[in-house]
Amino acid sequence: MLTMFGSPRKCCDRLTRRETLQAGSLSLLGGLLGGGRAGMASPVQRPVGNGKAKSVIVLYLLGGAPTQDMCDLKPLAPDGIRSEFDPIATNVPGMELSDLLPKSARWMHKTAIVRSVNHKAGCHNPMPSLTGYPEPLPSIGVVQDHLPPSIGSVCDYLSHQARPNGGETHTSNAGQLPAYVHMPCMLGWGQHIRRAGPYAGFLGRQYDPLFTECEPTSDRPSAGVYDPQVVKGVPRLPTAKLPAGISLDRLNLRRSLTRQFDDQLRQTEAREEFVRSQDGAMTLLTSPAIRDAFDMEKVSPKLQEQYGKTLFGSSALVARKLVQEGVKFVNVTWDIFWTRPGKLDGAGWDTHQKNAPILRNPLLPNFDQTFSGLMQDLSDTGLLDETLVVVMSDMGRTPKVNKNGGRDHWTFCYSVMLAGAGIQGGTVYGASDGQAAYVKDNPVSPADINATIYRCLGIDPEVTVPDSSGQPVRISMGGRSIDEILV
Repeated sequence: MLTMFGSPRKCCDRLTRRETLQAGSLSLLGGLLGGGRAGMASPVQRPVGNGKAKSVIVLYLLGGAPTQDMCDLKPLAPDGIRSEFDPIATNVPGMELSDLLPKSARWMHKTAIVRSVNHKAGCHNPMPSLTGYPEPLPSIGVVQDHLPPSIGSVCDYLSHQARPNGGETHTSNAGQLPAYVHMPCMLGWGQHIRRAGPYAGFLGRQYDPLFTECEPTSDRPSAGVYDPQVVKGVPRLPTAKLPAGISLDRLNLRRSLTRQFDDQLRQTEAREEFVRSQDGAMTLLTSPAIRDAFDMEKVSPKLQEQYGKTLFGSSALVARKLVQEGVKFVNVTWDIFWTRPGKLDGAGWDTHQKNAPILRNPLLPNFDQTFSGLMQDLSDTGLLDETLVVVMSDMGRTPKVNKNGGRDHWTFCYSVMLAGAGIQGGTVYGASDGQAAYVKDNPVSPADINATIYRCLGIDPEVTVPDSSGQPVRISMGGRSIDEILV
């Protein structure tokens, strides 16, 4: 079922290898210290068409956002199931949101809500949402090179393959910025694990994202897991500085010499990964563009307040700066930070207890601030018509509130929002039943969401890439784009 509200959208048209590795925590850039296979040279089908979106920003709510308390409220459901929050009107007649999202309500004319997303790949598994892979994993905390690649990695890979002779870097803007960035930290960092999902998998670690670092703080210590605080901080680039006595001229000279010595290595299968890793390190060491994008001191206090001075808000602000420079894909994750003595707990969206109080403060007001702040900034800078914004989670939450006032894990029905470039605003696709428990109309898989993202970018979801054995694999993972919400 597709519901369209309001008016129809009006379309408008060198260092030694040792010195390089000692230059800081550069291992986070595309697997500088990682192994893995290089991208294979087998033919790749080219994407077709011209997408509306040039870049994508994913706002990823890790832990399972309760969308029946956000954008699929069921006010007529029984007690113990319906949300404690009331639906409010948005700027699109008939399209409602939670009363804790008043700022987001002003952007529904640019937004589509898909209310029938579901999967059977297990709880807290980011693979379906970030890659389209529909199967459970033996462990969500183990990253394996044979797994399918993330959307961002596929975009990076296809862009690389499209360049003459395959190119030599995975950067955009004439080599100044990475093509794929994940902020503010590795997925699962707050729980001391490395969750599968955002990586390049069988495409090779040179297509992994640039992972930023962070030092989360809060105004006061947390009393426990379900007393979460507002997580503050800013994303930072991995530490990268020139060793003492090394000027940029000397660095470039050594880089030239290193490339001469490495001619034999470049004849091996590891050639591409090695060269791209070196180029990534050089980018961090020498690029003013990438440093400026992360320099929050150059951002006006008013703009910072517009996003909210939280770790999530600051990361979204940097994401806008990155796409303005030409970065293709940015993932901004609201991660989970477990309690640490005397520090903080950010329970994120895994609300097994006190679901409504935690949503009331701090989750929904801060999400509302950041989403609306990002949409306003994209609009003010003229980027909204060429940037796709996706709000998604790894799963949803149970229709029934448990004895602790929480909602538990639920993958059988939840919602995803898509806004901006390529999206028919003011639309709702699919429907849940009267309790937001199961899909009523037009079921949608995470792979369908991914295929829709590819379509917005002008990438044919049926394009194939080679897996670790060289066999072609469709990037859509069997998904089909939701053409009804596209312009």
